[in-house]
Amino acid sequence: MKTDKKNRVVDFIAPVSAIAAILIIWYLCSEKEVVPRYMLPTPGDVLKAFAVNFPVLLNQSVVTLQEAVYGLLIGIVIAFIMAVLMDRFNFVYKAFYPLLVISQTIPTIAIAPLLVLWMGFGMAPKITLVVITTFFPITIGLLDGYRNIDPDAVNLLRSMGAGRMKIFRYVKFPSAVEPFFSSLKVSASYSVVGAVVSEWLGGFEGLGVYMTRVRKAYAFDKMFAVIIFISLVSLILMLIVSIIEKVSMPWKKKTDKLSK
Repeated sequence: MKTDKKNRVVDFIAPVSAIAAILIIWYLCSEKEVVPRYMLPTPGDVLKAFAVNFPVLLNQSVVTLQEAVYGLLIGIVIAFIMAVLMDRFNFVYKAFYPLLVISQTIPTIAIAPLLVLWMGFGMAPKITLVVITTFFPITIGLLDGYRNIDPDAVNLLRSMGAGRMKIFRYVKFPSAVEPFFSSLKVSASYSVVGAVVSEWLGGFEGLGVYMTRVRKAYAFDKMFAVIIFISLVSLILMLIVSIIEKVSMPWKKKTDKLSK
């Protein structure tokens, strides 16, 4: 019991200490003008800008969140289909796996202008970029889950007359749930970043567009405020995924307790 309490204290103190150290270094670099203060505002200036511009940030985030969520949902659907086909057909796996890897080596900043040229300045190119950014981790997570199954469980079901669909339902899909949520957390954070990057290069509203405007106005305190807001939005999305994971996998909490 004492060990658990001690671990909780350490888990709380460690990240708080790291954040405090970063803020102190940041403050000293700004206050001593290691970097000119107009380029590196103090944490206090950024916090003030965040509070003053919070309604604007909240309003702009509506568009960015729509792009991120729509793209993430489409990415999940595409990832599920791709993972199932690649697991079922070895030819599809050999044909498409290298293409999936190559697609992740292309910088999103290079793809975004082309998507804007092809699809215009609306939501379509932003959602497409989010899909490209997010579907790969989910595909790999699901595929690993499908392939890293207990062969004895599969053989047992086959001996009982189970077909491919039942093996997928009772063995493969359950084994892929945990890696799916792990990759979904990563993709959830990528989705917001992907939406913001696409907004930099063309759009009328959104956090990326707002960030471009304040950067051109040399309002770096507001720019840092946008960065913090984007980080908070990403963390909230990851938290939502974690909550869904706990609801979907109630047995995981019991397993974690037993392992401790």
